[in-house]
Amino acid sequence: METNQRHRFKLDCRDFILNLGSLVLCVVDVVLDIYAVVDFYQEEDYVSLGVLVFLLLGSSVLSQAYSWLWYSYDEFKNSKVEGFFGGFCLKVVHLCQMGLYLRFAGVVEVSTQSFCNGNSEGREMSLSHDLNMLRLIETFSESSPQLVLMLTVIIHRGVLEPITVLKTAGSVAAIALSVTMYHRSLRAFLSDKTKQTWVASFVYFLWNLFLIGTRVIALALFTSVLPCYFPAHFLSLWIILVFCAWRENTTFMESPGGEQLFRATLGLIWYFSWFNVSAGRTKRKCLFYYSFITVDTCVLCCVWYWRITTDPPYFESSLPPYAVLIGMSVLYGLGLLFRVGYYKWFHPTGTNLRTAEPESEPNLRGVATQEGSDEVDNVLMDRNMQGPSRPARVKTRMEKLAVNFYSDRT
Repeated sequence: METNQRHRFKLDCRDFILNLGSLVLCVVDVVLDIYAVVDFYQEEDYVSLGVLVFLLLGSSVLSQAYSWLWYSYDEFKNSKVEGFFGGFCLKVVHLCQMGLYLRFAGVVEVSTQSFCNGNSEGREMSLSHDLNMLRLIETFSESSPQLVLMLTVIIHRGVLEPITVLKTAGSVAAIALSVTMYHRSLRAFLSDKTKQTWVASFVYFLWNLFLIGTRVIALALFTSVLPCYFPAHFLSLWIILVFCAWRENTTFMESPGGEQLFRATLGLIWYFSWFNVSAGRTKRKCLFYYSFITVDTCVLCCVWYWRITTDPPYFESSLPPYAVLIGMSVLYGLGLLFRVGYYKWFHPTGTNLRTAEPESEPNLRGVATQEGSDEVDNVLMDRNMQGPSRPARVKTRMEKLAVNFYSDRT
């Protein structure tokens, strides 16, 4: 039994390379952000500069808040490099906006040990999931809004160069890749990982690439013609989505304040993409969400088309407006087809769905029904009330998302 559990958490070469590659991409992202700030300053585009700095600082503070809360939940003990800092030093690190890089260092340390020794006793999975979750939050609080800003600037300039197209496509791909990496981290919690193939991840990547890409483009088109109305549009939808998150009665964080922060963040994520936080079937919720977002996206595009085709036009466009709308419709349709294909052929839906456990813990079974998920939540709640050990508390946070996602049979 011990041998099987050790094998379950063995880190293969591909995951090891992905962890290192993620660190490199994080550093490259910082360099590109600095380049964008300098570029706006040199061109004296102070409005875009102010918006970009606000997005960078706001996203960083949000990510550091989550990181600090999770460290406090886990009693400030994870990897050796993280354990080197005490509670006060960790607070200073997060105030200096360096908490995310400390977590990267912890993941690289534990990943290296797992890759060399063949066993991490679940630590690599726990740390990697927290990091992927933070990267996901950063994706929708910084990368997606920043891409809307960049596309708006490109549209106003009216110059569509090949390098600009490649950079934009690369940014959308990076957003979809971040979502896919989060998805792969959830797959690590399944006892039966036979369906965890790269084909499934690629289909998942394409689904998010097309759906998130068209959503971001629609927002950029709307902002390019009515920039002053974008904050009103975002706030009105965000308030509705936060209310929906409150209605879901989520229990992701371990403190009331942290849970309210998560629900506010969930509203931000839903503004760009679907994120499942409910156990059991979510078909009706998905249909309602995509219907709502589709209608909103169509309204944004129609407003842009109206403004761009008036006489005289709001500004000159390098592409025919109808060609832009047709292209977006095709991409959005492909995204929906890939999503349906993923849930039809690649999403595990059996009644024996279980979450993987470290050696020191018995298995908790997350059956793909509402009742089974509730049973898991009750067991986890009992553990918290009895004063669980640190590994169990870390695992509680991750298991809930994994059980919710893989009980989704839409």
